[in-house]
Amino acid sequence: MRPLLFIACLALAGCASTYDLTVMPRDSGKTYAGVAEDAGAGEGKISITIEDRTYNGTWVETEPGRTTGFVSGGFRGRGLGGFVTIDNPHGAGAKALLTAADGSGLRCDFRGGDRRSGGGTCRDDKGRVFDVQIRTHRG
Repeated sequence: MRPLLFIACLALAGCASTYDLTVMPRDSGKTYAGVAEDAGAGEGKISITIEDRTYNGTWVETEPGRTTGFVSGGFRGRGLGGFVTIDNPHGAGAKALLTAADGSGLRCDFRGGDRRSGGGTCRDDKGRVFDVQIRTHRG
């Protein structure tokens, strides 16, 4: 039943979801947490806390995970045809822009394949790079 619900959500342009983020800087092994919300329209809110600073902002889809097109066949383009859906082999892409209360910023690029998990990187104003894991919230 769960896969059927997931397919129905995709067919209706997505369902509201929450994602847990695990963030790790490339210069240490410490991890930090964040959360992203998907309102179902290819955008949403995002929040990441690194040390004592919380960054808040929004993310938007920049590249769809799949696309649909019409394919025709037959003699000289006449005949049968239909719509086909093709998955992007690189997964969907998104960009997030976040700011903290002190005015500092965090810029993130994400990739996800199946709307349940993904990954990416973030960079702060000082050039510090963070790897990010994205998972569907469970709880």
